[in-house]
Amino acid sequence: MRSKGLPVLHLSCALAAMLCLVLVGCAPASEPSQQSSVQQSSYTTLVQDFHTTDLGCGWEPTGSMELAYAQCFTVDYYEGGYALVCVADGNRYLLVPEGAEVPANLDSRIQVLRKPAQSIYLAASDTMCLFDALGQIDRISVSGLERDGWYVQAARDAMDASAMVYGGKYRSPDYELLVSRGVRLAIENTMINHTPEVREKLIEMGIPVLVELSSYESNPLGRAEWVRLYGALCDEDELAQSVFDGQVDQVRAISNASTGKTVAFFYLNANGAAVVRRPGEYVTKMIEMAGGTYAFEGLEAASVGSSSVTMEMEQFYAMAKEADVVIYNASTSDAVSSLAELVQRNELLADFEAVRSGNVWVCGENMYQQMISSGSVIADLNRVLVDGAETTTYFKKLT
Repeated sequence: MRSKGLPVLHLSCALAAMLCLVLVGCAPASEPSQQSSVQQSSYTTLVQDFHTTDLGCGWEPTGSMELAYAQCFTVDYYEGGYALVCVADGNRYLLVPEGAEVPANLDSRIQVLRKPAQSIYLAASDTMCLFDALGQIDRISVSGLERDGWYVQAARDAMDASAMVYGGKYRSPDYELLVSRGVRLAIENTMINHTPEVREKLIEMGIPVLVELSSYESNPLGRAEWVRLYGALCDEDELAQSVFDGQVDQVRAISNASTGKTVAFFYLNANGAAVVRRPGEYVTKMIEMAGGTYAFEGLEAASVGSSSVTMEMEQFYAMAKEADVVIYNASTSDAVSSLAELVQRNELLADFEAVRSGNVWVCGENMYQQMISSGSVIADLNRVLVDGAETTTYFKKLT
């Protein structure tokens, strides 16, 4: 949806940008640009650095994308089908329609992306599901994951057909392959900030780098709303809005604000310690939005930038023993197929209320490669809490 007049940047955008800075733990960049970001892995804290509609050529926006939950990007529209994307790391991208000219005197710090996007190197694996939801996977020619690393079937199919090929992880891309495949855009996650030389090399090759910041969104639906950014990039704005609205509708359909049930979400690492999600992290927020209460809500904050907390078994036992529901996170550890197998990993689990009552579920990797399905995951969680559903798309009950 486009709103007439100049877009208003809300305080939430400033807070989101500040959060990104805190999580990365670096000083703010004084002049946000692709070039400055190569040299310092930082996120800006100033609103005017994150969101500014000044293209340097005198053009004024005709409207802006009205975002419901996302706080780490903005999209502004200009006459002739042009659009400006601002991302919370301070980088800006002008989306130029096919066949249109780049504006004269465009600010040199703004990266130019032709739309619809073509020949993308996708190193940010979370983003594949967004392109899949838009039916635009054919725009990705090089993958940062090998074929068997994908849980998005369309990505596997594309690699089987050689329409998409493996081009190396973010830290070691095959530059010759990127050139041979005619890559025009690299979409990276924030790990690229740990290898600034790679980002610099890509830019030197004439390949713009867009860093995906959906993981910094404070609301799970804000993560899903990034589909609208890629909708703008692929000239599929209306479809992207529809896809996003479908996820929001699933959450709004949840009638019970609270189920009164406590949920312990964890896995056991190789050392036998319990690893849980940091309170306030997006999985814990999905539990709350589904009507549950996170069992580890009172846990002290984890280290800066971490999404998880490793707990000694004594503390874990004390906080999780009485939880009504246990969800074992099998995405980062070996899967378990039964309650007996779970208890074998640590006999203390046999004393857990949820284990004794059989209220134990397992989730897998597919949940983490389906950012676009945040609303569906929340709806599934609600079915687990309310109905005790034995099998959903993302959760399976252990017996």
